[in-house]
Amino acid sequence: MDKKMDHIGIAVRDLESSIRFYESILMGKLIDRYKSDVSGVESEVAILEVGRDRIELLAPTNNTTSPIARFIKQKGKGVHHIAYRVDDLNKALEELQMQGIRILEGSLRINKHGRRLIYLNPADTEGTIIEYCDYPEQTDL
Repeated sequence: MDKKMDHIGIAVRDLESSIRFYESILMGKLIDRYKSDVSGVESEVAILEVGRDRIELLAPTNNTTSPIARFIKQKGKGVHHIAYRVDDLNKALEELQMQGIRILEGSLRINKHGRRLIYLNPADTEGTIIEYCDYPEQTDL
């Protein structure tokens, strides 16, 4: 199955400061910003385009339960995940299962833009958090 880079997720402590950096220094354009209080997500997200690339800045909204807060506590701020767009997430998951690649349980969800996503288990990806996603309802954002 074809895969293409969709975005890079970056864990940050200060969303406002990070947005300013990406806009001022990298000439990025803020295209969306939202908060997700869904259990297991608990983060505020800013989506920026830098050239033709997309960046998601992720700031924890709950320092106890947010996976972004745990990530920052363990590894510090920086690249959290790399997301690849696939044509059909269900088929991609079948392929992963046949290849013995596990997913992170409970990570399958649909974001506010209709993007279906799931995270692969970093124990099977050489330590990198990889997201697979598709956009079954739309092609924008």
